[in-house]
Amino acid sequence: MSLETLLDRNKAFAATDGVARNPKIPFIPNQLAYIITCIDPRTEPAAFLGVDLGDAIVHRVVGGRVTPAVLRDVAYISYLLDTKAPDGPWFELAVIHHTDCGSTFLADPVLRAGFAARGFNEAELAALPATDPAATVRADVNILVTAPQISPNIRIGGYVYNTAEGTIDTIVTPTRAGIR
Repeated sequence: MSLETLLDRNKAFAATDGVARNPKIPFIPNQLAYIITCIDPRTEPAAFLGVDLGDAIVHRVVGGRVTPAVLRDVAYISYLLDTKAPDGPWFELAVIHHTDCGSTFLADPVLRAGFAARGFNEAELAALPATDPAATVRADVNILVTAPQISPNIRIGGYVYNTAEGTIDTIVTPTRAGIR
């Protein structure tokens, strides 16, 4: 399969009424869900959560980690809701880490230093490995829940997706942001 195959699939999609599922307000997804998960192709929310077009905001990042850029993006959507739709509806945010994550390669100091030499901050890279996904998802949920930039109207939970079994375990029960 190549990108050309995917572009052909797009032509087939465009010939359907699929875009009719797009949300009326672009920052309020149909299923009121914001998902942060890994870039790993085994962690595709469309497959393991049944997410369809318009159902969720899906943020893909190495390890599913909450980096400063992820925090900024969540804060931006939170701000849009506060200012453009203060009465809601509000989405629930799911931070989903997974088993057997490739981010764990960054725990190897030699590999990490080699990658950092390509122009990246080694200390930031050292914070990415999801070597214990239950622990890292707790830490990332805590970052979001305690961030003053995130509206207290947003509920945030943490989950671990088991890539071998296809199951999701709740690690952090959804709670409101703004817990300081």
